[in-house]
Amino acid sequence: MTTNGSFDLQAPGGGERGRLPLAHITVVDLSRALAGPYCSSLLGDLGADVIKVEPANGGDFTRSWPPFQDEHSLYFESANRNKHSIALDFYSAEGREVLRDLVRKADVVLENFRPGTMARIGLDPERLRAEQPDLIVASITGFGSTGPLRDAAGLDQVAQGMSGLMSVTGPAGSEGFRVGVPVTDMVSGIFAALGVAAALAARSEHGQGALVGTSLLESALALGAFQAQNHLSTGSVPRPQGNDHSSLTPYGVFATGDIPLILAVGNETQWLRFCELLGRPDLAADERFASGRVRTEHREALRAEIESVLCTRPAAEWIEMIRPAGIPCGPIYDYGQVFEDPQVKALEMVQPLQRAGDGTDLPMVRGPISIDGKPPAIYRNPPTLGQHSRLVLEWLGYDAERIEQLCPDGRTVGKEPAHAVS
Repeated sequence: MTTNGSFDLQAPGGGERGRLPLAHITVVDLSRALAGPYCSSLLGDLGADVIKVEPANGGDFTRSWPPFQDEHSLYFESANRNKHSIALDFYSAEGREVLRDLVRKADVVLENFRPGTMARIGLDPERLRAEQPDLIVASITGFGSTGPLRDAAGLDQVAQGMSGLMSVTGPAGSEGFRVGVPVTDMVSGIFAALGVAAALAARSEHGQGALVGTSLLESALALGAFQAQNHLSTGSVPRPQGNDHSSLTPYGVFATGDIPLILAVGNETQWLRFCELLGRPDLAADERFASGRVRTEHREALRAEIESVLCTRPAAEWIEMIRPAGIPCGPIYDYGQVFEDPQVKALEMVQPLQRAGDGTDLPMVRGPISIDGKPPAIYRNPPTLGQHSRLVLEWLGYDAERIEQLCPDGRTVGKEPAHAVS
């Protein structure tokens, strides 16, 4: 249970939110771009009150990143559900006063500045923890807290490249491709949220907060899984293999009578069953395909045998046959097809919203974590810059006169800054 008091607005779905695991937790979110905001969105999905603190001169810089719908950044909106926004000058006396008061009432402070920035704005994590022993400070950096690159700026694709992820992604024989979404940013946000949740659980037992940290590089390295372990144990250097699984066969994309089909035969029982479905029990008896290890060694020969049968029918017919046999398979959708799939619709992954400010339609993908069988609601739309500044000041206990002095335009606290936080 929080010792600091939840920032609790009467938001749509507030009753249901009150029963979520983090409903009494207040997160002061100083982060920007994607890794940090993705983390705080997940915490918001789990009920936390998230106060997004943005620079007064334009806010989170992803507000200016494409793609756009009219003047709205879809990049920003995709990662900032379930949050309030206060806009302030981090470097003005007024802004620092408000920022410090926010931290005093927070359970969690989240940041993804370059190392040293927090100290420059008067929020050195070690000092904060000394002053507020129950505070949890979560930091996401580019390259970690030690080493020659600790002070360097980091971005998703740089981490993908340095971690080896790009070296195993793309067509066979290529020099590697980035993953089509900023997966390193997103998984860093997931790991940070996991660390925060663990620190909150520990705090409920002994009352002490913690410094939680991860980085884009560490997160990307953690995604190496068996590819990284293969190199560490055998010295081999994995290479891109296109859409084929590097260890399992048949596992990948196969041609059919119309569109490609993803097929994943994961064990020997499935392999025998699949050969029967194809009408080719002889494949199971072929010594080249007798085990998973030798099937991978003869991958291309096996592909030719399988596709000679799959190409006699359209993919949809094969899916109807293969799925009931307990063998994973499916089509390759583009995003124009994804949200028409019956399973996606049944999950109610898309929630209809209206934008704050102009009320235009904003369908959004909800969070992925269900609690007691209930998927998370988007109970607060992505905020406009400084939308809740005065409300936050009221929560801090400032009187009307002080609020008018600090925030005369109703949105920004302090003067326009001459420089941005980096």
